[in-house]
Amino acid sequence: MSTPLKVVAVNGSAHQPSRTLVLIQALLAELEQRLVLDTQVVDLSEIARPLGAALTRQELPADIEAQVAAIESADLVIAAAPVYRGSFPGHFKHLFDLVGMDALVDKPVLLAATGGSDRHALVLEHQLRPLFSFLQALTLPIGVYASTGDFDGYQVGSGALADRIKLAADRAAPLFGASARQLRRVA
Repeated sequence: MSTPLKVVAVNGSAHQPSRTLVLIQALLAELEQRLVLDTQVVDLSEIARPLGAALTRQELPADIEAQVAAIESADLVIAAAPVYRGSFPGHFKHLFDLVGMDALVDKPVLLAATGGSDRHALVLEHQLRPLFSFLQALTLPIGVYASTGDFDGYQVGSGALADRIKLAADRAAPLFGASARQLRRVA
């Protein structure tokens, strides 16, 4: 039996429903086709207010401290955020400001983002990747960006987005060989 890969996905959207959460769920579903996972979602829509009230890690409520600790102990982090005024939301950044300075060193991070149009797609390269590079995480080469037009309401509605999600999972899975599922080959 394969050892489950501990995946913590951070939904940087403070709104419900959330296309960013839909993107996370689609990424997790594709990864689960390839890997044995133990997943947890840290959802800013549930913790933004008490998180924002904490100026230091010591001021975090116990339940949010446990979620920060889960991020730190994950085997893989999925960091997904909506684009707001050209970048990720402040609460998303604040959450990662409270993560231990060395906690993400060499930790694989899959980047994802959602935005109103394709013009925001470079948020992966110009905002998210530098943040996680500063934290010395290993950002995976393929991130996933989705615009509003890629969704049908709150479902993945674009074949191109589904293909990008599959490609990200295909490229991420080999990094975690010990957790790979034994897939049946159809002859």
